[in-house]
Amino acid sequence: MAKKFAAMLLLFGSVLARGDPGMSQSVSLEGPWSGGGPVTFATGLREQARCRAHYRRRSNDGYVVTTVCATASARAEQTATLRKIGDNKYTGSFYNSEYGVSGRVYVIVHGNTQSVKLTSTVGWATFTFRR
Repeated sequence: MAKKFAAMLLLFGSVLARGDPGMSQSVSLEGPWSGGGPVTFATGLREQARCRAHYRRRSNDGYVVTTVCATASARAEQTATLRKIGDNKYTGSFYNSEYGVSGRVYVIVHGNTQSVKLTSTVGWATFTFRR
């Protein structure tokens, strides 16, 4: 149960963190993104995750993200919010009510690719996503 809980938390956060291209200008994150990477649990256990996300604009600098992620041991469907904090940089937080897990997400966008880092009390993850 704890393993599934951790996986869901980390997967959700990672999917939420998807960013978009743009130098000094705002470029829309809207639409689908997918990718994945390693999830490391607080216990030291490590699994690969695959995720799909869909971004909807909430404000000039904010998005709502709906995600589905899976590892070999768990699957999670969640929603989160992101806000722009600088050129090609976004941050946000997530909460999974099914597992009672919350955490932070940080995204850096490089064209149609993004680097996503997330942390929580149950583990952390580093993902790469593409349009």
